[in-house]
Amino acid sequence: MAPKFQGVDFYEVDGLLAEEERAVRDTVRAWVDDNLIPVIGEHYIAGEFPKHLVPQMAELGLFGANLPEEYGCAGLDHVAYGLIMQELERGDSGVRSFASVQGALVMYPVYAFGSEEQKRHWLPKMASGEVIGCFGLTEPDYGSNPAGMITVAKETADGWVLNGAKMWITNGSTAHVAIVWAKTGTLEDVESIRGFIVPTNTKGFSAKDQKGKLSLRASDTSELVLQDVCVPKAALLPKSGGLKSPLLCLTQARYGIAWGAVGAAMACYDEAVSYAKNRVMFGKPIGGYQLQQARLAEMLTEITKAQLLCLQLGRLKDQGKATPQQVSLAKRNNVNMATEVAREARRLLGANGILAEYQAMRHLANLESVYTYEGTHDVHTLILGQEITGLNAFN
Repeated sequence: MAPKFQGVDFYEVDGLLAEEERAVRDTVRAWVDDNLIPVIGEHYIAGEFPKHLVPQMAELGLFGANLPEEYGCAGLDHVAYGLIMQELERGDSGVRSFASVQGALVMYPVYAFGSEEQKRHWLPKMASGEVIGCFGLTEPDYGSNPAGMITVAKETADGWVLNGAKMWITNGSTAHVAIVWAKTGTLEDVESIRGFIVPTNTKGFSAKDQKGKLSLRASDTSELVLQDVCVPKAALLPKSGGLKSPLLCLTQARYGIAWGAVGAAMACYDEAVSYAKNRVMFGKPIGGYQLQQARLAEMLTEITKAQLLCLQLGRLKDQGKATPQQVSLAKRNNVNMATEVAREARRLLGANGILAEYQAMRHLANLESVYTYEGTHDVHTLILGQEITGLNAFN
């Protein structure tokens, strides 16, 4: 049996955490060690999400954990929430994606833009895992440019009729409900974008799994098609309006990704250290050679920097001071860092690094998707560039 994960804490970040934050982190860490890591390799190979873990995740309060207790959520601070994402992605990016979509992209828009009736109806069911959701923003031809979406919602006497397609939708084929973003005016009118709560069993709604994925294999990724999908007026999120609404949701998700990437990097680093100490070549452990020590030193340095970045971002978020641009910096830096750590860990493991019984290759493949989704690395570069210069380089 593999030893329990002891953490990566070269700068004693633990001492900067509140007791409750450490307790939350340790609870999720133990659950990941005992329940997720032992099975994730086989689920990854099979291309299946470990659905049997969903009730356990709900029982631990991992869905919408930073939303208020009055709606059945855990009411944790943003640092504790980030630590949950860190530990889940230490297990697998796909499992963190599941929880991130459920909390930040489905529950959060209901909480932020929904009516009180919508919040009290949906949030407790989502927190308990009774209702699983997905987030329909990205379209086949409009990924980095969501303003160009062509999904439309036409108002009728009875409600709304939605038509369009969404692509790369996490949880799409397993969701009971979708948060669908559509234009209620002309295709040129970005301010007409509104959010809708759409049960996936509604006539005209269909979801088809994306086949052939070499990354995030233990995650359900789907295309959504809406053909004359009729929903009542109560399906509209009344406080949503314009592109800023879905972008606020993405900011919440990107925050969790910044923490999650640290977890993936920690998993790869921990595995690399253990392997370097035990793999003997030319008469001594490979950890005794300069090249491997250089790899490990670089991994530890970058992980430590990312931990401190996340913690300060979380504190700013708890104070209501964090900006979308600060979140972009963290997502951009930490995912790139984790991708490099996973790549170097895979190389340190040699041929064994490509096996599913080790973690590095799986994390590396997953992180290539994380590098792209929720705003590509390049898009976050331009977001920061605009913040620095005041000049828009997107068009």
